[in-house]
Amino acid sequence: MTEQEHKIDRGFIPSLREGVDVIRMIFFKKIREHLAESSPGQEPQFYGMLAGAVMNEFFGTPNTQEKFANFVTENRGRVDQELAGLATNFKDLRIPLTDALRIHYLCNYQEGIDGDEATVLARARDLGVLMEERDVPLPKGFMELVYRVGKAHGLINEQAPS
Repeated sequence: MTEQEHKIDRGFIPSLREGVDVIRMIFFKKIREHLAESSPGQEPQFYGMLAGAVMNEFFGTPNTQEKFANFVTENRGRVDQELAGLATNFKDLRIPLTDALRIHYLCNYQEGIDGDEATVLARARDLGVLMEERDVPLPKGFMELVYRVGKAHGLINEQAPS
């Protein structure tokens, strides 16, 4: 990405982060549904914990609270298995996930937050989820995508951004 592509009006950052969170919520919901359908017989809490672990690993935002960290450690193989199947099981989310990861990276860059974004993006690419050929979204285009996808999944009921 060029320096120009990294420029975002700082006033947009909170809204962009909310947009990333909407995509994360949709992703979590879809993973949890997939897990319940593909491996029935577990407690609903297990599906939620596993879905959260997969989502957090994908976004490079692991939950460090002891309960959640222990769950990931105890279920590492299953988390990795689900990560490996993301591109196949969630083809319809590749565009929103690609854009959300990139916007998350740009927001962190603008706010001077050091993260492991290059590794997160490389892992998403290696998992077959990141669409490298896709242009980095502009804020307005990203928020329009969030609105469309969020509305389609019943998370957004308000008017589209203008």
